[in-house]
This record gives sequence, structure tokens and C-alpha cells, in this order.
Amino acid sequence: MNKKIIIWSITAALAGFLFGFDTVVISGAEKKLQLLWNSTDVFHGVVVIGMALWGTVVGAFLGGIPTDRFGRKKTLIWIGVLYTISAIGSGLANDPISFAIFRFIGGLGVGASTIAAPAYISEIAPAKDRGKLVGLYQFNIVFGILVAFGSNYLLNGIGDNDWRWMVGVEAFPAFIYTLMVFTLPKSPRWLLTKGKVKEAKEVLQIINPEQDTNELMAQIKEEMANTVPNENIFIKKYRFPILLAFLIAFFNQLSGINALLYYAPRILTEAGLSESSALLSSIGVGVTNLLFTFLGIYLIDRFGRKQLMYIGSIGYILSLSLVSMAFFFDWEGGFMPVFLFMFIAAHAIGQGTVIWVFISEIFPNHLRGSGQSFGSSVHWVLAAVVPSLVPVLFSTIGAGWVFAIFAFMMVLQLLFVMFMMPETKGKTLEELQSIILKSK
Repeated sequence: MNKKIIIWSITAALAGFLFGFDTVVISGAEKKLQLLWNSTDVFHGVVVIGMALWGTVVGAFLGGIPTDRFGRKKTLIWIGVLYTISAIGSGLANDPISFAIFRFIGGLGVGASTIAAPAYISEIAPAKDRGKLVGLYQFNIVFGILVAFGSNYLLNGIGDNDWRWMVGVEAFPAFIYTLMVFTLPKSPRWLLTKGKVKEAKEVLQIINPEQDTNELMAQIKEEMANTVPNENIFIKKYRFPILLAFLIAFFNQLSGINALLYYAPRILTEAGLSESSALLSSIGVGVTNLLFTFLGIYLIDRFGRKQLMYIGSIGYILSLSLVSMAFFFDWEGGFMPVFLFMFIAAHAIGQGTVIWVFISEIFPNHLRGSGQSFGSSVHWVLAAVVPSLVPVLFSTIGAGWVFAIFAFMMVLQLLFVMFMMPETKGKTLEELQSIILKSK
């Protein structure tokens, strides 16, 4: 594989590292902040903690606009700026409102990164390597989560204001990332949508010097010729890719993945583990997530997207059913970490690896940002709603029924993979448009 493409893909994927770090780093500081500002539970949850998540939702809704209008590269630069401002501002904040505003700014970066980074990588990657290169984004998310846990551990107790360092340290990698993005070329496919043929051809020749650049450009131009001015993703022509993006994002969250990641210690203690054992097992969840994400990236261009989704769906159904039965039949707590590790492994090798790759492949070049914005928005709205319902559902219908519902949703996902999901492995983005639009 071309070394320049690897470097460019890793650089863009580092937006995912900042995404993972930014999302989880608050976990080490949030209790200290509630005590410092004497916040009520509602204010602390909705404003101090929740504003970052709602920033992510807004970033996902709006991120497609600059990604399509101003380009993938410029959007990635501004994402780095947002992360940097958020980290510095959060670290220097002296009141909860200021802190929440700066965390909201960071959330905008998170939401927009789920659009611009996968779009950029998918458009510079050769078809045969596109899965693993876009998958680097997800790998960096998981890696950023682990680094954030480690950073919090190392910075905890260094002084009365250790929380400032916990949330502020992100400014260093964010600033470095922003500088690195300036070295990226612009996406050749985006350049062609803006009529910049010469510049696009130069980038395409660097990307794959062995391929006939004129042939690929002819494919891209042919796809563009089938579009009409000012069209959008919600016209009848694009109904099928919209449905695909909605369903893969819908099932991603209805697996219960974010609910489990947010409440892993609580779930384990409810299953009978001690608090210390639950915390140790939750770290194991993070390690399992990283290892199987790496495996998924290795396999995605070998097995294909559908095969990984088959593996993940079956793993989901088995593991979630076992978790549900453990609660129903009061199995000893020692089984629960094993079942949860199975669940995380199924997610990481399936949905975790596939979702951002697949959404980045199914929309045409000129609407890729808008399409990813739609899929990302569905993902993030459900990521906000589903975990917020978990404590209420646990106390009303019980944990066993909650996980049984998640297992049933994964049966529906398996049917989606079997009968609706197209295989996108090894095809150019333009070839995929021809296949997907014929399937509508």
C-alpha cells in the first residue's frame, strides 16, 4: 500500500482518537466538579456532563454542511481547532456554565469528526484497502478511550486542581493534530465536485500511480453526470442508501453498546460482583474492545462488511441472551464479565468496525457529507436517548428484560444483514453507487 495514503489516513483518523479521549476524559473529573460547584444531580447530569453529548448531536446534524461545501480537509482543520479551544477553555473554567459551554464546543468537534474523517479517508483510499483505512478511525476512538482512562489515573491526585489537568491535557494532542491536518491533500473526489480537475488528477496519481487515472476520473465524472443541481439525500432517488444508513445506525445503538459502556460497573454490581471487581472488569471491557477492533480492521477487507456483520450479529444474540438469562436465573456474578466480554468482542469485530466504513461508502461523492451527517445524527440521538432510559428500565422492568429486548433487536439486525445490506468490499465508490441505486 502507498505509504503516503497510510500516513494521510492515520492523520485524518486521529480525529477519532480525540473523539474517544474527549468523550471519556470527563469520567475522571466529574465527581470532583460536582463537589467543587455543589451542583444538584440534575444540573450536573444535564448541564455539566450532558452538554458535550448535545454538542455532539448538533455537530453531527450540521457537520455535513462544511464537509460538502468547504471540503473535508478544511472541516478537519476546524475540528482540531474546536477540540483545542474546548480543552483549554474547560481546563481554565471557573464556573459550571463556562465549563459546559467549552465542553459543548468539544462535542461539536466530536459530531463533525464522525462525518469528515471517514468521508476523507474513504475518498483517498484504494478500493481494496478502504475498509481497513476507514476502520482506523474506529480504532483510534477506542484507543483514545483507553488513553483517557490512563491519563486520568496518572493525573489523579497531583494537586487540588488535578481536574483542570485531566480535561485540559487534551489541548496538546489536539494542537498537534490540527497542525498535521495542514499536510493533507484535499480529497480528489471533493475537488472534482467543485470542478477542480487538474488538482484532483494530481492527487489521484499520488494515491494510486499504477491505476489509470483517466479511467477513474471518467467513472467519477459519469457518476456526477447522473446528478441534478441542488439535489439532496432525501429525494426518492436516494431512498435506499438513506434507509441503509438509518438502519445500521439504529441497530448500532439498539444493541445496547453505549448503555453497557456507560453502566458497565453498575451492571456488574447488580449481577453480584463487588465494586472493586466490577471496576476491574470494566477495564477489561476496554481492552477487549481495543483488541477485537484491531481484529475487525484486519479482516474487513478480507472477509467483507457483510461477513463481519454476520459474525457480530450472531455474537450479539448469544452474548445478550446469556446476559439476560444470568439476570433471570440469578447465575453467579462470576459469569457476567465473560458474557459482557463476549458482547464487546461481537460489537468491536462487527458494528464497531463496520458502521463508519459502510456509511462512508453508500452515498455519492457530492452528497457524502450530507449522507454521513444523517447516519451520524441517527447514531448520536439514539446514543443520547437509549443510555438515559437504562436506569429507569432497570428499576421498572428489570435488567433481564432490558437485555432480552437488546437481543431481539439483534435478531432483527441479522435479518437486515441477510436481506438488505449490500456488500461494498473491493468496489470503487462510483461502482457502489451504480449497484446501490439499482437496488432501490
